[in-house]
Amino acid sequence: MPRLFHFSDDPAIEQFVPRPVSVPSVRPTGQEWLNGPLVWAVEEKRQYLYLFPRDCPRIVVWATPHTSQEDHARWLGDAVPADGAVAYVEEAWFDRCARAVLHRYELPVATFRDLDDAGMWVSVDTVGPLAMQRMTDLIATLATAGTELRILPSLAPLRNVWASSVHASGIRLRNAAGWPH
Repeated sequence: MPRLFHFSDDPAIEQFVPRPVSVPSVRPTGQEWLNGPLVWAVEEKRQYLYLFPRDCPRIVVWATPHTSQEDHARWLGDAVPADGAVAYVEEAWFDRCARAVLHRYELPVATFRDLDDAGMWVSVDTVGPLAMQRMTDLIATLATAGTELRILPSLAPLRNVWASSVHASGIRLRNAAGWPH
């Protein structure tokens, strides 16, 4: 079983209580429940998705077994290994990323369900953390996790990444400058 984590700027969470997402997403038929009250966690392998301040818009990409050589070269580059990732962040957020402090809560796996999507897991039950670790120097932590950080003036030019053969995960894009809503 993987280790599961939840990241927060709050250092004193004693229980994670299921709650609906703040901004509901359009979900495929039968998956609308994912907007409902849940506790969300990410497996250790993909924790780099959350090594950012909460509202920081970012696009994180990584290769899959179906990624073409051309898409790997375009979106990841030759220096990123097959199991690595690239996180794109806007210049306006870089200083906040560099100064951010996060708290990584390890959660018990027992009540979680694997969504089989980018390492995300959910629980409908209240969950108590097993441990909490204070994290600073998130940029170095990203590098240790095999993730290259790339800073851009805007994330908007990356809109087409979802039409490629890499996996792309966009988080908090509503906060990105010039992002189409």
